[in-house]
Amino acid sequence: MPSWIQVSEMTDPLLCLKDFAVSFRTPNGDVQAVRGVDISVAAGEMVGIVGESGSGKSVTFLGVLGLLPKSARITGSATVEGLELVGASNRTMRTVRGKKIAMIFQDPLSALNPVYRVGYQVAEMIQAHQQVSKSEALTRSVELLDIVGIPQPKVRARQYPHEFSGGMRQRVMIAMAIANDPEVLIADEPTTALDVTVQAQILEVVQRIQREMNKAVVMITHDLGVIARVADRVQVMYAGRVVERASVNDLFAAPTHPYTVGLLNSLPRVGQERLQPIPGRPPNMLRPPQGCAFRARCPHAAPVCAEKLPELQPHANSMTACVRINEIDVAEMSGITA
Repeated sequence: MPSWIQVSEMTDPLLCLKDFAVSFRTPNGDVQAVRGVDISVAAGEMVGIVGESGSGKSVTFLGVLGLLPKSARITGSATVEGLELVGASNRTMRTVRGKKIAMIFQDPLSALNPVYRVGYQVAEMIQAHQQVSKSEALTRSVELLDIVGIPQPKVRARQYPHEFSGGMRQRVMIAMAIANDPEVLIADEPTTALDVTVQAQILEVVQRIQREMNKAVVMITHDLGVIARVADRVQVMYAGRVVERASVNDLFAAPTHPYTVGLLNSLPRVGQERLQPIPGRPPNMLRPPQGCAFRARCPHAAPVCAEKLPELQPHANSMTACVRINEIDVAEMSGITA
């Protein structure tokens, strides 16, 4: 069986997006932030979502959780354990958030309330979904802080967010995310602004929770190093669409989409004097270009690339959205895989 076939297609996916789209109403027209995304994640699996800033990574999953402003228009389907979330009532979404699906935000200092003790904030998450007393919730909050690796959890539970380092605050966010044992965790750039050592520690915590608790995890990041370290499968997004889908090993060994190759070639390497950035900039999604959105930056673009929006199609061990993929020498295209 080809390795591009998704693990979650061979089992029952816990989170499943089909033709998911998000647009924002503005005075100048609709901004098409996410366009027809299909993603599924199974229990015990970590799927990485990677792409440049503005590619639609975070917006996709904020839309799934119903956390976008009223100017957002969401279409398509997003289900968690079979429950449809697109068009769901506020009451349903309040039940789902934290209980079935939880998010680890990238800026814990902004997400945590500075005037409440850390233990109280974790306990508040528990009481929002469970019929337990305040003392029981506080006891459980200490246990959760211990699970995510915070030393002296009883003492630290009585402290305030400003008394924690960035890495420790992120551990608190993870504790809050798993407080009600959700089936799906969405980690939105959880290692942003952390140094390399702390980043590795946070990723280890997320991986341990994924394995030991059999969670479905979505790892959103622009850092390909994070993807290589923790993901099972990868979805590469550009201009609101998935342009390549593959296992993490196949993606790094033999990328098939020119955008993915550009991302990999822009990584710093030993002996390299200067980085190789992708020329140009992402398109204006207020007026998306016809055909392939990457063609203005692609060294292999041809007139056919402007004719229609490319769909994902199997190629080697990947799924790629490139109409010229059978004409391009991938080994020649990528300095990493050559």
